[in-house]
Amino acid sequence: MERLPDHPANEVDSREALVSHILRLRDDFLERGDEWENPTLERYLEALAAWIKASPGWYRNFDQEMPADGDWTFFARALSAAVVYE
Repeated sequence: MERLPDHPANEVDSREALVSHILRLRDDFLERGDEWENPTLERYLEALAAWIKASPGWYRNFDQEMPADGDWTFFARALSAAVVYE
């Protein structure tokens, strides 16, 4: 079984940890966004959708199963709310 790559996202196990992870992504973008593969909102959202669509294959590549208890509705609501939330 191939081991999951080390990444801070693997440590997100709560709402608070997700908030911290998102803020770290923002900070990383502010510091080195010109190095990101998807440095615009349009490209980032396209890549996000593509990765979510392909994610079962990503998990299979590491002999993992998609988390059955993932809350897709919460994540979708959060993404949508960020469009208008102040």
